[in-house]
Amino acid sequence: MKTQDYISLEERYGAHNYRPLDVVIHKAKGVWVTDVDGKKYLDCLAAYSAVNQGHCHPGILKAFTRQARKVTLTSRAFRNDQLPLLYKMLHDLTGYEAALPMNTGVEAVETAIKAARKWGYTVKGIPENKAEIICAADNFHGRTTTIVSFSTEAQYRNGFGPFTPGFTIVNYGDTGALQRAINKNTAAFLIEPIQGEAGIVVPPEGYLREASRLCKENNVLLIADEIQSGLGRSGKMFAFEYDSIRPDIVIIGKALAGGFYPVSAVLSSKEILGVFTPGDHGSTFGGNPLAAAVACAALTVLVKEKLADRSFKLGAYFIEKLRSIKSPHIREVRGKGLWIGLVLDTKARPYCEALMKENILCKETHDSVIRFAPPLVITKKEIDWAFARIAKVIRSLD
Repeated sequence: MKTQDYISLEERYGAHNYRPLDVVIHKAKGVWVTDVDGKKYLDCLAAYSAVNQGHCHPGILKAFTRQARKVTLTSRAFRNDQLPLLYKMLHDLTGYEAALPMNTGVEAVETAIKAARKWGYTVKGIPENKAEIICAADNFHGRTTTIVSFSTEAQYRNGFGPFTPGFTIVNYGDTGALQRAINKNTAAFLIEPIQGEAGIVVPPEGYLREASRLCKENNVLLIADEIQSGLGRSGKMFAFEYDSIRPDIVIIGKALAGGFYPVSAVLSSKEILGVFTPGDHGSTFGGNPLAAAVACAALTVLVKEKLADRSFKLGAYFIEKLRSIKSPHIREVRGKGLWIGLVLDTKARPYCEALMKENILCKETHDSVIRFAPPLVITKKEIDWAFARIAKVIRSLD
């Protein structure tokens, strides 16, 4: 079967909730993917930062297959011999006292919301059913009904009401707005240290530091959603490190399993996660032995290969190269590490389609931003190769 054959099958039998580029990927390794017709592409999306370690990393693959031969799922009705190792590794790497494992990123966000609310009632003393969580405009934390309830993107909400109450929206990067929004019933402030789907939006310097101070002064939990920005993507292990803060809760996912399996986790103190008692919250698949083994291997790769440092250095290089392109349509190049948004004054989709023809895969976000987020194992030579084609496409569409 050829590309169009697969596309026809998908269009006929699949739900149309995505608009993918018309490339059908057959296999992948490192930063390169190959389609069903044998054409190779440089992956500049990394599955929305889920494959920071590169596609099919051999170390993670070895752990995956080794564990899959032994036991994959036990449920949390019993203990397994892999989850304690993941707990210990997360503690040693991050310093957080405890972790609660889930599967997808959105499940971890829901978990953090539940923890914050219950903490608000049982520890802070907020009256029952009055807890509020402050979120930022243009946020993206997932697509469950509760989470789209505090999205400011009209399409994410259209047709899905009624919505969950208890959320207040403030402008991203505006500490004055945050200060005005905090009240006696505020349990938490949920924030992306760098906004991803909004177009790789980096907040003003010191914003997170001031937000952290306000939260501490008002006994409000600071929740950092590091599902996309964390685990090396932004050039640090966590993007909040740029402001030298320590959130009360950190949400991780995506690259936590290197693209082999959906694994996420909520990191916090024993006091905060201790609000959960047996039966309060759970997941059949969360913390299963296969997930834990894969996550341990994925974290090992991040540390041993110093991928956060690579992201920091090569990201600065890539951004500098992109900023050298002279085009009337480029408004801005922004980002941290190998997480870059090229902001246009026109639709980004035609640029992504043209880049695909030049063997580069990337994706538009918010209509006018091209996101460049290759696996962190990319080399300087490969960035140069990509840059030449990016510059060519931009010139051709000027």
